[in-house]
Amino acid sequence: MNAVAMTAASPASASAMPPRRVLGAYLAEARSECLRYLRAPGFMLPILLFPGLFYLVFGVLMGKSEGADAARYLLASYSIFGVMSPGLFGFGVSLAIEREGGLLTLKRALPMPPGAYLLGKMLMAMGAAAVVVLMLLAMALGLAHVALTLVQVAALLATGVLGVLPFCALGMLVGTLFKGQGAPGMLQLVYLPMSFLSGLWFPLPMLPKFLQQLAPLWPSYHLDRIALAAVGITHDAVLPHLLVLAGFGAVFFMLAVRRLRRHG
Repeated sequence: MNAVAMTAASPASASAMPPRRVLGAYLAEARSECLRYLRAPGFMLPILLFPGLFYLVFGVLMGKSEGADAARYLLASYSIFGVMSPGLFGFGVSLAIEREGGLLTLKRALPMPPGAYLLGKMLMAMGAAAVVVLMLLAMALGLAHVALTLVQVAALLATGVLGVLPFCALGMLVGTLFKGQGAPGMLQLVYLPMSFLSGLWFPLPMLPKFLQQLAPLWPSYHLDRIALAAVGITHDAVLPHLLVLAGFGAVFFMLAVRRLRRHG
């Protein structure tokens, strides 16, 4: 049976599978993705190293002279900075490489639920985001002596784990537009300027006025506002920011799916 016939048969096979086997296929794919990246130091170390070092220098060492609120503020902002990375790079770069190498075509030919591949990558990114936030929380509580309630800790962790999803969608879109060699550079051009312009490295009032006015254009700005509210720095209404993030994620995801259907 050729690959085209197998691809055509795959959705029917998946729909004919008993629910227990379908669930098992989703869990197996998610487990495979998580183990693959946990065993790749080149993926996990940069994701942990950059936000950890930035928070250690600016939030712990330099933040002591600025007071507890500075360390709390930077905890939220650097958590979002760290959370963006597994969504953009873990999803986008791997998708671009696997498309170019033919692995995505092979996955489509397998008798597995069509959404298992994407779900596995999303769960991997969510797990990596949880590790980043937990690491920064440990530094904030143990080194910077930031006072947080259990509700605030849980709120920041939930913000990071769920907030990675719009960036998974953005990474997925970039992964469908560029090949494996070009995707990392393009994602850096997205990741670093968006972090700076959203006020993740420095508070927004320190930026020029026109850049402050442009900040709401970036999804990272809205996730940062939710994180700041989670740790008690601001009292913004969370729902408008959630709706904007959901809109960003839906648009990026639909564009990426459309691209995959047309170009593979």
